[in-house]
Amino acid sequence: MSVSQIILSAAELIGTVAFALSGAMVAMDCGLDLFGVLFLGVVTALGGGTIRDLLLGINPPGMFYNYKYVLIAAVVAAMMFTAVFAGRNHYMQYRKRLDKVLNLFDAVGLGVFAVIGTQAGIAAGHSGNAFFCVFLGMTTGVGGGILRDLLAGQKPYVFVKHIYALAAIAGALLYYALVWWLQISPSVAVFPAILLVLVIRVLASRFQWNLPKITLPKA
Repeated sequence: MSVSQIILSAAELIGTVAFALSGAMVAMDCGLDLFGVLFLGVVTALGGGTIRDLLLGINPPGMFYNYKYVLIAAVVAAMMFTAVFAGRNHYMQYRKRLDKVLNLFDAVGLGVFAVIGTQAGIAAGHSGNAFFCVFLGMTTGVGGGILRDLLAGQKPYVFVKHIYALAAIAGALLYYALVWWLQISPSVAVFPAILLVLVIRVLASRFQWNLPKITLPKA
């Protein structure tokens, strides 16, 4: 395994952990029980990849025959539930700090999953279809979060906050352009693509960047 593959695998693990924690925190905020926390943790971490696999005609999707990441996401969500239960009287005091750390991990995970989704499209023989490959990258990155919010009865974060999907699209498009149009090695192209997503997400969070939207007056 090359150095770039090791780094990408490590970053994928970080992203899985961050997404699982995100799902667990939303579940606890909604008052779900332990099973709900585990379920939302796994769905958030692996939902995007599952949607990608279905779009590529992979049935059953990878999460149903490669259990490693399912187990990781479930264990992380369970650990978060246990930690919050044990320190529930002080949890809200540290919530903002935890959100900042998770936001950074989440940005790394978003970049990694956007690259992996785009890479999957190219590897599946769709390299000439830029739209499909980039769409797969975006979906892999944001799909789990959309499923999480829908299951929790919330407005999907990706549609209202901090240029989330656009960051995934930018990273996926850059990776596709470097690999397919400029013929740069995939092991090299992953780094600027992930970095671009990370920079966009951090800046968007720091400066509260949002796309314009219309707030209609109540009748």
